[in-house]
Amino acid sequence: MKSDKPALILLCIFIPLFILSAIKPHDYFTWFMEVFPAIIALAILIPTHKKFPLTNLVYVCIFLQALILIRGGHYTYAEEPVFSWLRDTFTMKRNYFDRLGHFAQGFVPALITREILIRKSPLKKGGWLFFLTFCVCVTISALYELLEWQTAVWTGTAADAFLGTQGDVWDTQWDITFCIFGALTALLSMSRFHDRQIAELTGGQDRA
Repeated sequence: MKSDKPALILLCIFIPLFILSAIKPHDYFTWFMEVFPAIIALAILIPTHKKFPLTNLVYVCIFLQALILIRGGHYTYAEEPVFSWLRDTFTMKRNYFDRLGHFAQGFVPALITREILIRKSPLKKGGWLFFLTFCVCVTISALYELLEWQTAVWTGTAADAFLGTQGDVWDTQWDITFCIFGALTALLSMSRFHDRQIAELTGGQDRA
């Protein structure tokens, strides 16, 4: 079994950054809605870490996605400063930070889902594992878009920053598309490395 040190280091880096993101954000409603998935992740990962530790690859990916979430929560996805600079410098149509966020929304859950299915289900590595992992990622993306829709219905203009459509009527479709790109990228590029990490973590026994 691997050391707990890498996950602990990531947690120690993340907590102060999380606190900083809550200091004078764009608005606290948007901040809470954007960082809520990171809070849920912490609430699950911390108590289950000893019983069901994940690979370092997955922990790093979760950490990076959490950074995207707290940055988007602080500035909003439509006004993130680095991507605003790119937009203005290269005369882009919009701030594309949200596209990065939705790419990560596919990439990271793909690896999490893949690892859980490999270690906890009777599925063997191959086509069905790929397909079902992909389906889980698309479902997560669709459910998130439904959450955004209902938040807008319930709160009206208060949800504008959370939605971050930036005037694009096809924003929902693009969000799901980038999630698909992210999931496929993870599955096609990281599976072999992920398999080696799982084998190292479990001592060659996939089912934990």
